[in-house]
Amino acid sequence: MRFTSRASSDGVLTREFLLDGIPAVLRTPDGATGTRPLVLIGHGGGQHKAAPGVVARAHRLVSECGYAVAAVDAPAHGGRPRSPEHERLIGALRAGGDPTPVLTELHAHLAAQSVPEWRAVLDALRTLDGVGEGPVGYVGMSLGCALGVPFVAAEPRVRAAVLGLNGAGTSVEAARRITAPVEFVLQWDDERVPRDAALALFDAFGSTEKTLHANPGGHGDVPAFETDSAIRFLRRHLG
Repeated sequence: MRFTSRASSDGVLTREFLLDGIPAVLRTPDGATGTRPLVLIGHGGGQHKAAPGVVARAHRLVSECGYAVAAVDAPAHGGRPRSPEHERLIGALRAGGDPTPVLTELHAHLAAQSVPEWRAVLDALRTLDGVGEGPVGYVGMSLGCALGVPFVAAEPRVRAAVLGLNGAGTSVEAARRITAPVEFVLQWDDERVPRDAALALFDAFGSTEKTLHANPGGHGDVPAFETDSAIRFLRRHLG
């Protein structure tokens, strides 16, 4: 782990770092020591670790809850290079037609790389003073959900997850292995994720505690109050 930048604003310390070439960012309360809950945030498709929504959510979790929050550039996103396979799949998406089979293939391809990366980042972060080995949560919408479901399924240290805006096509088998509490966000008129696929993913979660939040509107119309709900949910399970 090599820290590459450091900045402080409004009580939040932001440190970008590289771990084996993986670009990531950690936010903690300024001057934090000891152990605290850690929340990992997965960004949406075509975004990166410093997308406005990721930054805003991270700042609230640090400022209001005192948590540590980390985000990682997904493979082929942010400053990371695209492989020929990434280029082929992204080109197929841009070509039009039914995106579901291409997204299924793309998400599976990205998750095979991102899940071990996230686990390595988690290992490294928990060695730091100001983070430590406290409880872990995960938040991810859209691509962040597609990659987050297999990560949460593989990572027993995650105690609670806020997921949504994705369907069963890419991750239903992994969803069945998740037992941590889940809050799932669905947009009823989502133009990118068929409603039946999103409901099937929610149904597949193996968690005994899972909550479905369905709102009218399209993929990008998630109400702002869902962030408030996510924070309450994480506080309830992470402390």
